[in-house]
Amino acid sequence: MRRELVVVGLSAIVLGVGAAAEQAAKPAAVATAPAERFWGQWRGPLGTGEAPHAKPPVEWSETKNVRWKVEIPGVGKSSPIVWNDLVFITTAIPLATPATAPATSGATPPPATPGAAAGPGGRRHPDVSDPDGPKSFVVIALGREDGKERWRRVVREELPHEGTHRFGTFASGSTLTDGERLYAFFGSRGLYALDFTGKVLWEKQLGHMTTRNGFGEGSTPTVHAGTVVVTWDHEGADFIVAFDAATGKEKWRRERDEPTTWATPLVVVHGGRAQVIVAGTNRFMAYDLATGESIWQAGGLTVNQIPSPVHADGMVYAMGGYRGNMLRAINLANAKGEVTGPPGLAWSYERDTPYVPSPLLYRGGLYFLKSNSGILTYLDAKSGEMRYMERLDSVPNVYASPVAADGRVYVVGREGTTAVLAAGPKLERLATNVLADAIDTSPALVGNDLFLRGNKYLYRISAPAAGAARASR
Repeated sequence: MRRELVVVGLSAIVLGVGAAAEQAAKPAAVATAPAERFWGQWRGPLGTGEAPHAKPPVEWSETKNVRWKVEIPGVGKSSPIVWNDLVFITTAIPLATPATAPATSGATPPPATPGAAAGPGGRRHPDVSDPDGPKSFVVIALGREDGKERWRRVVREELPHEGTHRFGTFASGSTLTDGERLYAFFGSRGLYALDFTGKVLWEKQLGHMTTRNGFGEGSTPTVHAGTVVVTWDHEGADFIVAFDAATGKEKWRRERDEPTTWATPLVVVHGGRAQVIVAGTNRFMAYDLATGESIWQAGGLTVNQIPSPVHADGMVYAMGGYRGNMLRAINLANAKGEVTGPPGLAWSYERDTPYVPSPLLYRGGLYFLKSNSGILTYLDAKSGEMRYMERLDSVPNVYASPVAADGRVYVVGREGTTAVLAAGPKLERLATNVLADAIDTSPALVGNDLFLRGNKYLYRISAPAAGAARASR
């Protein structure tokens, strides 16, 4: 069991995907459709897991409230994002013939040579395998209304240099958008900026990662105010780098000292200053978005750092739950330099924290799962006081991160079951919904829709409008 928990590292990838500022700027082009009404990154418009304007259904099944269900080619564990009338996903499709040259022009990394899935001391992890052949790395856009494919863009074709965990994939980082461009990160296969027709505007190749135990890659970048930020923490030279979102020109780069992490960075604007907050095993810290200068740093979290930080009301929370438990709550008003205790460190909590799923911050409550189980904890976000810790029997195994909208919390289990709960300091179960597909990715909530990507299918779940419901009787 312990061994299986470790392997999950790859899947977090799954969850991988990009967090942007809670106060993200709204492009003029979408003035009539505010960013808060879409799901432009894997943790939602606020970077917390909340959809402030969505009203998704409470109940569904394979025969109820599924507006469409489409099979996705290839294999990927990236979560869907939604912008205007399009849904975006990434995938890796096996190639029957040897990989060709890169599908886009630009810098090319060294030729890929498959490496053994070996851990410390050269030991091979039993749940990790070498690449099984060359892949086509693809971004797909589907129509939100009908699920039909609008376009498919192959950004690269190559043989991965390293294997991946059996629960992970070679396309586990989610796309993200600032409303002007779409950004897709395939790790060692590159970072790509595309327009909304699928045209590649620029690309960056950052080299080859060597991940812990060969668990694979899966962190998602973040974008804010014209800057895309990528963290590159692995078993080699680590760094964090910022690119101009319009041109791909590098703005700054800073060295880091971390083992492999899969957490997505978070941008927060506090006191008029945008800071990039990064969770890691060794350090939990913030960089100035404009310059890369270190603003503050606190003690690290746990090994195999996967959960991404969340923020609200001047407080930032980060946690990890493999080979230990750690949650740190940082008060940004008092966080400067080395943060070792109050007032910068508002409080900490050292039990029942998640391994793979990121936390949910909603209406003053901090929700998180114990390791990868259905044991849910609710803390008062301001004080750290525990209000409940309860087992959700319907979702015993969870990799997806919980989300919330319209006073409800959604927890998606690996077997395809979703527990719907009333938000608040007292646990109230509202519904248990079952789909046929296994699900490891986080939901996207937009309008009256809930989008779920399973191992094989992408679902659009939505209750019929009141008038349509009456007409069907």
